Amino acid sequence: MPFRRTAAALLLAFVALGSTAVPASAHTELKSSDPAKGAAMPAPPQQVQLTFSEPVTLPADAIAVTGPGGVKWTVGQIAVTDAVVTAPVTATGPAGAYAIAWTVISADGDPVSGTIDFTLSAPATTTTTTTVPATTTTTATSSVTPAAQVQDDSGGVPASVWILVAVLVAAGVGAVLFLRRRVTASPD
Repeated sequence: MPFRRTAAALLLAFVALGSTAVPASAHTELKSSDPAKGAAMPAPPQQVQLTFSEPVTLPADAIAVTGPGGVKWTVGQIAVTDAVVTAPVTATGPAGAYAIAWTVISADGDPVSGTIDFTLSAPATTTTTTTVPATTTTTATSSVTPAAQVQDDSGGVPASVWILVAVLVAAGVGAVLFLRRRVTASPD
């Protein structure tokens, strides 16, 4: 009888612990963007600005803007200031749907990516095209007002959840082995 009570109490404790566990840390999330997700713009932006939930670093080709027919905008030198990524863009192409594809490296080293869709109601025309070197990272701080709230399109389970699951499984196996040894050692 004491074995059943102990086993039931341990099982209840594991279920309670597992159901209330919350990840200790999550991946970086996109908090806002300019242009905003779903924005309808009368003229193309001069730059793209992304604000994240924590400081980020950039891989090569961190930002790309693509429009109707596969037209690509020229993305200038990308700057990172803490959690804010800014890139000048040279717009070309017809009116229509455009997408900003972005990828950053979160504080834990994992890549996080997403897409921001927006539309232009007039064609983008430029008089000059310049090519600017790829990526630069800076550490200055600035105050930025987000243009609009957007959702991160990335997915996945944070590593902290997998660690918690492994700990719970190991504790459960240990408890079962302990109780089994105790049952075989005691004469019931």
